[in-house]
Amino acid sequence: MGSPARRRSRPKIAHPPRRPKLLLPYWESKHSLQGADNVTQFERAKSGEITPEMKFVAQREDLPEELIRSEVARGRMVIPANTVHLTKRLEPMAIGIAALTKINANIGNSAVTSDEQTELEKLHMAVHHGADTVMDLSTGKNIDTIRQAIIDASPVPIGTVPIYQMLEELGGDIDDMRPQHFLDMCEKQAKQGVDYMTVHSGLLQEHLSLTMQRITGIVSRGGSLIARWMMTHRQQNPLYTHFEDLCDIFRQYDVTWSLGDGLRPGSIADASDEAQFAELHVLGELTRRAWKKGCQVMVEGPGHVPMDQIDMNIKRQMEECDEAPFYVLGPLVTDIAPGYDHITSAIGAALAGWSGAAMLCYVTPKEHLGLPDAEDVKQGVIAYKIAAHAADLARHRKNARVRDDALSRARFNFDWNEQFRLSLDPETARKYHDQTLPQDTFKSAHFCSMCGPKYCSMKITQDIRDMAAAEATNGTESEPVAIQLP
Repeated sequence: MGSPARRRSRPKIAHPPRRPKLLLPYWESKHSLQGADNVTQFERAKSGEITPEMKFVAQREDLPEELIRSEVARGRMVIPANTVHLTKRLEPMAIGIAALTKINANIGNSAVTSDEQTELEKLHMAVHHGADTVMDLSTGKNIDTIRQAIIDASPVPIGTVPIYQMLEELGGDIDDMRPQHFLDMCEKQAKQGVDYMTVHSGLLQEHLSLTMQRITGIVSRGGSLIARWMMTHRQQNPLYTHFEDLCDIFRQYDVTWSLGDGLRPGSIADASDEAQFAELHVLGELTRRAWKKGCQVMVEGPGHVPMDQIDMNIKRQMEECDEAPFYVLGPLVTDIAPGYDHITSAIGAALAGWSGAAMLCYVTPKEHLGLPDAEDVKQGVIAYKIAAHAADLARHRKNARVRDDALSRARFNFDWNEQFRLSLDPETARKYHDQTLPQDTFKSAHFCSMCGPKYCSMKITQDIRDMAAAEATNGTESEPVAIQLP
């Protein structure tokens, strides 16, 4: 892949690809929305229209077009597709319980490290390994330039947290924020082509006291910034009081709301507490207000939750937010594994997806430790592709098992090259095999270095089947032995 904007070819397997090939780019038939009464995918679905984007999504998901339209109209599915990004390389996708489970990868620079080329490499790594969306969480310098390069190159939706750039442009002091600063930043990013934005509108003044006994307090960066602003100014959250103004901006460009969970738990001890659910209740209110303004909405969910509370959290969100798509960070199911939190969180993500979460936000090995590099991005994406696919299998999603069955057949038949091809990470699978048996002749061997030629259970099973087939052919098939039980 010469450019971060292009994906390398994916394995060709016997189920519909997630990126369908069309005779014409879908946007060539897309009519202008200037002056239209219905601007957003939500409004157009409500009016009964099946948009080109919905048709494209239907092909990707192998679902009926009318089902896609009805789910978008119901608010259970979103198609994050800024009208500006649609004129570039964006390939529309859907997030919702009727669709396959999606994953998001976070990239972005910090005040300490990273530049445009590094972020494009991260984008390339994320998209190549299967991220369905990417969030640019840049908090350092040259944010506009970096984000524009990312949007221009990306075939997947791009999300942001606008308060980060706003804070950078204010010189780092959140106390200086005025509501218009935030409105202007959202409009600026919408004009760039950002497809969805995380906004912490549900954290209210009355919630702050509920966090005082937490072990880790307020761990959301955006949530902590808004909390600081409210304490300084003794005023209600301006992202709540100006919610309708923000809706007007979002509707104009069809930016999807990603209602941020500013009070998500940052430790197992803080999971499912009163503060978390007080904010969730407000997020349900905001979901309905956004729908009334014609906007698409998804809702963000908790970050650290023990396994026995995950299903309850998903069901609680569905109830509070009228089944708007749930976008969860992890959740991490234990706090004791810094350096391995892509694993601790992928366990929770698989369970969350099984329970009905629509999109899983990845966690990398660097979580809580530092800014991820391209290799960390890869590790996070692979872990979450596994989690999402496991959830789709558990939810019996259409064609979800086809690739598993194809790889299992290749494994039983010792077709090593086919196993590599069907793997989520073919390069790593091939590398591990070749560490001990690198010669080409071993690509047809009926064993690996784990069992060797004499102890391979699959080879022994094949021999048993061959013996049974030979007996059947020769008419010497043995009779089963009758055993008398006492």
